Amino acid sequence: MVKPVARREAVAYLAATFQMSERRACRVIGADRASVRYEGTRPDDSLLRRRLRELAGERRRFGYRRLHVLLKREGHAVNRKRIQRLYREEKLTVRRRSGRKRAMGTRRPIEAPVAANQRWSLDVLSDQLTDGRRFRILAVVDDCTRECLVLSADTSL
Repeated sequence: MVKPVARREAVAYLAATFQMSERRACRVIGADRASVRYEGTRPDDSLLRRRLRELAGERRRFGYRRLHVLLKREGHAVNRKRIQRLYREEKLTVRRRSGRKRAMGTRRPIEAPVAANQRWSLDVLSDQLTDGRRFRILAVVDDCTRECLVLSADTSL
C-alpha cells in the first residue's frame, strides 16, 4: 500500500519531469486529486511541547497519562492521544528507578570468637504437622564451641 505522501511526490515528479498536468499525472498513478492537493492544518504545538518537556523533567516518574492530567489542570484543552503523540515525538520516557544504594568501602571481617559465651547465633526453623498446623523451633548456638544452648519448639513463636 502506497501512502498519500508517496503519491504526492510521485505526481510532483511526473508533472516536473514529463511536463504533464496534475490531472493527467493523477490518472496515470491512480491517485485521487483531492488527496494530492490536501494540505494538513495541524495547529502549532510548540508551547504545549515545551510545557510537556518541562513537566516530564520535573516529574521523571510520570508517564504521558499523568502528564495529561497535569496539563488539563493547567488549562490546556487537549486530548490524551495528542499528548501521547507529542510524548513519543519528543522521545520522552518514564525514567527507571535507580538501584539500592550499596555500602561504600571495604567491610571489616567478623572476628572469630575465642571464648565460650562470647557470641551466640539465633535461627528459627519452621515445619508443618500432618494436620496442617505449623510449628517453629528457635535454636540458639554458641559460635565458639558450636554447642546448641536452646531448642525451643512452639506453635506461636
